[in-house]
Amino acid sequence: MDLVSLLRTGAERYAERPAISCDGGTQSYAMVYERCCRLDNALAGLGLQPGDRVATLTDNSPEALELILGIALGGYVRASLYTHNSIDTNLYLLDRVGASVLIVQRDHYDTIAAHLGAARTLRHVLVLDGPAPSGVLDYAELLAAASNVDRGVELPLDAPQTIRFSAGTTGKPKGIMHSVRAWTGLGSETASTLPELTTEDCYLAGGPLSHATIMPVPGVLAAGGSVVVLRAFDPAEFLAAIERHKCTLTFGVPTMVQLVARHPAARQTDLSSLRAIIYGGSPMTETALHEARAVFGDIMIQLYGQSEGAPVTYLPPEDHTAQGGRLLRSAGKPTINSRITIVDEQGAKLSQGEVGEIAFQSPSAFTEIWGDPAATRARKLPDGSVLTRDMGYLDEQGYLFLTDRKEDMIISGGFNIWPAELENALVAHPAVAEASVVGIPHDKWGETPMALVVLVDGASVTEDELIAWTREKVGPVKRVTSVRFGTELPKTPVGKVLRRQVRVEYGPRVTQ
Repeated sequence: MDLVSLLRTGAERYAERPAISCDGGTQSYAMVYERCCRLDNALAGLGLQPGDRVATLTDNSPEALELILGIALGGYVRASLYTHNSIDTNLYLLDRVGASVLIVQRDHYDTIAAHLGAARTLRHVLVLDGPAPSGVLDYAELLAAASNVDRGVELPLDAPQTIRFSAGTTGKPKGIMHSVRAWTGLGSETASTLPELTTEDCYLAGGPLSHATIMPVPGVLAAGGSVVVLRAFDPAEFLAAIERHKCTLTFGVPTMVQLVARHPAARQTDLSSLRAIIYGGSPMTETALHEARAVFGDIMIQLYGQSEGAPVTYLPPEDHTAQGGRLLRSAGKPTINSRITIVDEQGAKLSQGEVGEIAFQSPSAFTEIWGDPAATRARKLPDGSVLTRDMGYLDEQGYLFLTDRKEDMIISGGFNIWPAELENALVAHPAVAEASVVGIPHDKWGETPMALVVLVDGASVTEDELIAWTREKVGPVKRVTSVRFGTELPKTPVGKVLRRQVRVEYGPRVTQ
């Protein structure tokens, strides 16, 4: 069921049932539908047409569902900017997708306001979560004045619905466009990996809904269940919310799951309502999995996918204990409507057990890289399969095992970090001549960026200064966490930096 049908059908079937709870307040399905209609009409009143891009820059909030569903209701294309990005990155993304409207929380508006004049296509700014300053629109006032009547916009399945952002190989983010069909596929494929959902299910959204935390939401809404939204992740509040709301499902990147499982309150909290804990987004160690199972029980479900399509494989609870734990190192088997192949550099299918690039077909597969046909073609095979740039193999039973990531992407705490972006930031420092960034193991985050730096002759700079420099340039999530200094970068005879050699010779080191 597509997002708009979920909204309309939910208001009809489950009108008075709770749809979302946040900050101690609850909205019914009927209330969410009404607010979504008002949001659609408010945007239409500003002159927006179906297909126009609406950017959001928000943390989780009571408005989380209406932003997702209300933008879809009008046929607008939602582009979620990330609050952990630098100002320059978010301005680049606004221009990249040609956003007409920005909906932004007051705190984040105060940070970016002085720079919005550089956003060439931006026509309106709506501020929520606080009174709007002069010169911009107040989100609450705009909705209150708008009609609550559904305009009845209908979209074909191949119409654009969402643009998700992921870093490109050059370090510049790219917009990954998903159609109505793809977002419908995301919801149905995720639901197919879960226990059968009912009106009694309650999903705890403890991570940002701009990321993978959104994946179970369509299935929960289709069943008439409810969604509990935390403004920000905190292990103690996460545990308390499960007990308070009798949550049955939740999602977390491995770092979140590990922090909750290790929290002193975990074993004193009533977690008996939980039926499934979904995890994904980055590697999870076997030790962390054993710790989680000891606290939560055999209810862990691993999902594997990426911004271009998810989920494409899953590892159910029974596989966590099968075959002596061997399958804990796998990403599981394809979801019900997905297909996995392993291909070589020419796109030819490899045999069982051979390592190559993972390619997939899935109802959730993206349509295009926004505004970049060449990049779109580079990510798809002639049969429509999506090239993941992840390397791996399929065993004799059809389980997928990942071995490495093509182009050395770093996944830290569930966030994708491309080395080139950090390397570009480092060499912008006047003391740095060359830099290479690699991911090294980290007990808390799974991986963390480490830099090997060659200084300009006669220049000096400290490790702490370079860490602070990258925090300023790319934000706190993507910054390097350690720096090594060398006299040269290891390279091939033709000058290509050998990141694998950097990783072996200069890492790992225990990080805090």
